[in-house]
Amino acid sequence: MPQARVLTESEVRKVLKVISYRRHAKRDRAIFLLGLYTGMRAKELVSVRLCDVITAEADIKDEIHLSSDQTKGKKGRTVILGKKARDEIRSYLCDRLKIEDLQPLLVNDTTRPLFTTQKNPRRGFSPNTLAGHFCQLMQEANIEGGSSHSMRRSFITNLADKGVSVRVLQELAGHSNLQTTARYIAVNDAVMRRAVDLV
Repeated sequence: MPQARVLTESEVRKVLKVISYRRHAKRDRAIFLLGLYTGMRAKELVSVRLCDVITAEADIKDEIHLSSDQTKGKKGRTVILGKKARDEIRSYLCDRLKIEDLQPLLVNDTTRPLFTTQKNPRRGFSPNTLAGHFCQLMQEANIEGGSSHSMRRSFITNLADKGVSVRVLQELAGHSNLQTTARYIAVNDAVMRRAVDLV
């Protein structure tokens, strides 16, 4: 089976444009960008709860601690949230709940999913439903070979292109094996040219 497509900047813009016309645009944008900004798997994205991302002071955490139930391989991991990811989560939650700050969330049940569906707001997406949702989005954006895994591959490849070591990428991706991480990295002509110029 071929690997998921690594998205170019123009393809990311195309997906965001398609998302902007959808009924749940803020939610879909947040899921898509959180995947791109963190490299989380579909299973991990759907398992994130409000309490995983909100501090006791009603702010967005700078890292998410995923339990072994929330991730792959029966092994928990920590996902680092950069500023872009935190801003996207905050914007999504404020829009979804029609609030200006996150304080009201603390008085409700914070074990609810971060990303809810219209059909099942208490349980949110299943990994398969999210994967199908993003396959449909990629098709609408005319991106051949795109899937929910494209966000993860794009995250790893983009960081590799910027010179982040494979060992750091392994930790960020939550891979046990360095070779698994290496398989995620798509090599392109521009990166090879830059590499040769370093000699």
